[in-house]
Amino acid sequence: MVNTVPVSPEPFRIEPVFSERLWGSHSLAPLFPEMRDLHPLIGEAWLTGVDCRIANGPFTEQTLGQAWKEMTSAWRGAEFAGVADFPLLLKFIFPADKLSIQVHPDDTYAAAHEAAAGGRGKTEMWYVVSAEPGARLLAGLKPGASKEKLLAALADHTLEDLLQSHGAHAGDTFFIPAGMPHTIGPQMVICEVQEYSDLTYRIYDYDRCDGNGKPRELHVRKALDVMNFNSDAGGKVAPRPLLIRKKKVGEFLVDCPYFSASTFEFGQRIHMRMIPKPSERFSLWVFLEGEGGIGWSSTPCEVTGKSLVGQFSYKQGECWFIPAQCGSRGYYPNSKTRLLVASPSNPKHELGK
Repeated sequence: MVNTVPVSPEPFRIEPVFSERLWGSHSLAPLFPEMRDLHPLIGEAWLTGVDCRIANGPFTEQTLGQAWKEMTSAWRGAEFAGVADFPLLLKFIFPADKLSIQVHPDDTYAAAHEAAAGGRGKTEMWYVVSAEPGARLLAGLKPGASKEKLLAALADHTLEDLLQSHGAHAGDTFFIPAGMPHTIGPQMVICEVQEYSDLTYRIYDYDRCDGNGKPRELHVRKALDVMNFNSDAGGKVAPRPLLIRKKKVGEFLVDCPYFSASTFEFGQRIHMRMIPKPSERFSLWVFLEGEGGIGWSSTPCEVTGKSLVGQFSYKQGECWFIPAQCGSRGYYPNSKTRLLVASPSNPKHELGK
């Protein structure tokens, strides 16, 4: 049940939660310039984890999970008024070593076999925020790969040879549907958009050990159950230009049954006179570069009849929740700004509706 929040919706910033990973980095700069010389290694910054705290607005100091339960459709969007669980997980990934070669289940398999872990599958996309020369990742099987070849490659430690290798450059986008084996290499920073799920089946982990000196658990049987050997869907995608008045201002990246994502760039002030209209869904803004301010306005509150007008300041590395009934009025950058905008797609794919 969604409670009534008797205020007009307004944007709010979500504080990240940082996660230790054995393949993580000593430094998260420049996205988080204060995070250097890290011990232990940090591999991920969860930007929309349900345990993340809210930094401003009527939900200040609540977790995102707590606030979600109180949001009306003015915040969530009409399509998501009855969805019990927050639908999207956004992350930054900071690999200083290869991640395990892994694969994720789809919703059907997860609902049948992983109810205790939430029962939701994991389709995701990667946007390469930055990459050093020579950075590479693996995504998808090469033509002709089979279960038999995969098991043989596992036995002789040549599994990488069965996967498609891609060079990674800033601005590249990769779509990773459930069932596609993959791994991310070092020398890059990734912004990931995914279904809200942490289900990962490790196939191969380069014989690494955890902090206790024990090999990390592998999930080969489950991985083979969910791996798609016959699909060429996914992998590197070719974005489409996002145009305003025939001028390219960003790119449409991915539009799938679970989420859509695009980038938006601006280096000078942009003024708008826009009356916000009810939207079907909220959006999440991740600032990848730059700092400045965003002007916004909301639709009138159903309880008070009042609307709000305001401005928030942003900087690189921040994630903001933009309510469904809230529109932007102006962009005031102090430096060139690039952001990733993600929204959930059809709620029929969300559990708990």
